[in-house]
Amino acid sequence: MDLRVRALGLMAGATAAMVAIAVAGAGTASAATRDPVTVTVYAAGTLARPFTEMAREFEKSHPDIVIQSQFGGSVKMVKQVTVLKQQADIVAVADYTVIPKFMFGGSGTPAYADWYAGFVGNAITFIYTPRSAFAKEITADNWYDILARPGVEIGRSNPDTDPSGYQTLQMLQLAATHYHRPGLAAAVLKNAPETNIRDTETDLISALQLGQIDYLAIYRSDALQHHFEYLKLPAAIDLSDPKYSADYSKSVVHTRNGSLSAKPIVYALTIPLNAPHKAAAIEFAKFILGPEGQRISAQNGFKTLSPAYVVHGDRMPAPLQGMTQPWRTP
Repeated sequence: MDLRVRALGLMAGATAAMVAIAVAGAGTASAATRDPVTVTVYAAGTLARPFTEMAREFEKSHPDIVIQSQFGGSVKMVKQVTVLKQQADIVAVADYTVIPKFMFGGSGTPAYADWYAGFVGNAITFIYTPRSAFAKEITADNWYDILARPGVEIGRSNPDTDPSGYQTLQMLQLAATHYHRPGLAAAVLKNAPETNIRDTETDLISALQLGQIDYLAIYRSDALQHHFEYLKLPAAIDLSDPKYSADYSKSVVHTRNGSLSAKPIVYALTIPLNAPHKAAAIEFAKFILGPEGQRISAQNGFKTLSPAYVVHGDRMPAPLQGMTQPWRTP
């Protein structure tokens, strides 16, 4: 073979190999720099701290997924999906009944979800600071008299947009029966005017810290997270204990979303049917329901439910089914 022809052949082969390596390298670089998947979470305001901590831990082991959360009143968050047509990958609410009521569809309305899992519980209470009016006098035995005194300012969330808003009203009704004080709810609510109402109770925490209000109706988990003083109310009225379910149900409040009977407080989550990133959403849901998520929830004052309770578990994504049990009142 002519040496010149052989040399040209070798050069052509080397050039082809270099091109192949360059192409392969470009593909690897492209994979390494691919944008991560963003999982959008709409959740109850009181889940802000635990979900933020969970997202931080989850992202350490899932560098290809970013958790982007919005927090607010549970009903408001759900309606962003069902009414405003915004897409979310996970929805988590402070009252499990919100999901089937607004997301399961029916009567001509489309379905946005077809299962939900209850994963933590809570209790409703009032929190306060040492600067609050009558802070040195208030106890679990006289709180309804103290909160009804002239000049006391009480904050609460909107019962039309947030579960803690209507759960506060339900708790006050139960208290009136429990303490045999028929006018208890009206007397307390007189000091919680509309000017002291927000879409979610966590929006009023700064007002309490600044002394703009004296007491705030909120969940026990928030009291523990922020190290506030809080009333240790009886389980018969604070919506924390399923054994009182029958008694709780006797309390009914009326909101723009209908009449609501009281139930034990159970937070629930679902992955909407139109979630744009279902695979990544399943991974984060696994973290929330799993041991690490439950540990973070417990550290933030929630009562953990493990395994979680599921409604329509056969419709739940298969990777989550082994982490749940059929729903019963927790």
